Amino acid sequence: MTTEALHPAPDLSRPHWGWVGRHWRWVVPLALALAALVAVGVFFALRPRAKGNPFQFETAAVSLGPIQARVTASGTLSALVTVQVGSQISGRVQWLGADFNTVVHRGQVVARIDSSLYQAALEQARARVVSAQANHQLAEAQLVNTRLQTERNRVLRRQNLVAQSTLDESETALRVAEAQLRASIGQEADARATLRQAEINLAYTTISAPIDGVVISRNVDVGQTVAATLQSPTLFLIAQDLRTMQVDTNLAEADVGRVAAGMKATFTVDAYPAETFRGTIREIRNAPQTLQNVVTYDAVIDVDNPDLKLKPGMTANVTVVYADRRDALRVPNAALRFRASPALMARSGAAPQAKGNERVLWVVREGEAHPVMVHVGVSDGVVSEILEGNLQPGDLAVTEAMAPSSSGPGRYGRVF
Repeated sequence: MTTEALHPAPDLSRPHWGWVGRHWRWVVPLALALAALVAVGVFFALRPRAKGNPFQFETAAVSLGPIQARVTASGTLSALVTVQVGSQISGRVQWLGADFNTVVHRGQVVARIDSSLYQAALEQARARVVSAQANHQLAEAQLVNTRLQTERNRVLRRQNLVAQSTLDESETALRVAEAQLRASIGQEADARATLRQAEINLAYTTISAPIDGVVISRNVDVGQTVAATLQSPTLFLIAQDLRTMQVDTNLAEADVGRVAAGMKATFTVDAYPAETFRGTIREIRNAPQTLQNVVTYDAVIDVDNPDLKLKPGMTANVTVVYADRRDALRVPNAALRFRASPALMARSGAAPQAKGNERVLWVVREGEAHPVMVHVGVSDGVVSEILEGNLQPGDLAVTEAMAPSSSGPGRYGRVF
């Protein structure tokens, strides 16, 4: 056996690294990843902070721009004038002259009640008037006769031709006749009043439209009996010209001081979600209404409806812009809600106390947060107007502050 067979020559084409050589396919990527992590850690550890400030801030820039302060509310569309047409009498509906969406004019006959019973009552009342007139004439004749007899007995008594008792009876009869005449006059007047009532009831069998408008609803059919014993039954609901309508909104008491009569309003309805309608506030009614423990007031908005798109009863989502700033100094509301932690106030060396309508705004300058007293104007719910304060466009207002702690990063001033 030769020496080469006992000691073969090493294979120089593959390195001999022991365990690493056997697992080099995954060891090398792992080493590279660890090196990258160490480099990132060293970078963040050695990154300089402004003046050694341990806090990190989330900020929002102060800017110039428009602000529209608005009030939103929901309301219901209705006609300016809506009249319930009812029946003053009971009876069977004999004829209808209007239906849903019928355009009617004032005085136009829209229904008739069966008048048979009321016609009979009218004739009976006329007969009573004739009878009362006859009784009246009879009482007058009796009074004339009794008065003549009394005068004769008075003459005869002065001549001692009749007894005093006869004269007394005549005078008593005269007073009775006078009373009967007065009673007959009252009976005739009562009969005439009954006749007038019968005439009115007969006229009530014909029902006319009280205004020009459109029939919104019809609540009866021909042959139906209506009863007016307790309350007047409603036959029709007529709305005045629907080309002019109104929106009654439920305005919360927190917003009622921001709007006034004459302000412009816009609204949308579900039927036309892509279209915006416009109106003007006519009045804010003083009568309070409580809805779900919230006091609201009715703001009435006049609306033109030339195309008759809007219909009574539609729900309107109303928006009223009560302040419009074209070029205001704006700050996000999140910055106004920020409250500094004791550690941040200690580092800044300030414990600001707002007075009156002042607000404390924290601003980052040269890496440090400083409190700035500001006066806030209108707000649209996202940004607010700054009326006074040491602020300039581009300043960074603090919305949140973070600082490291032993248990991990701690957050101060977050508002939920």
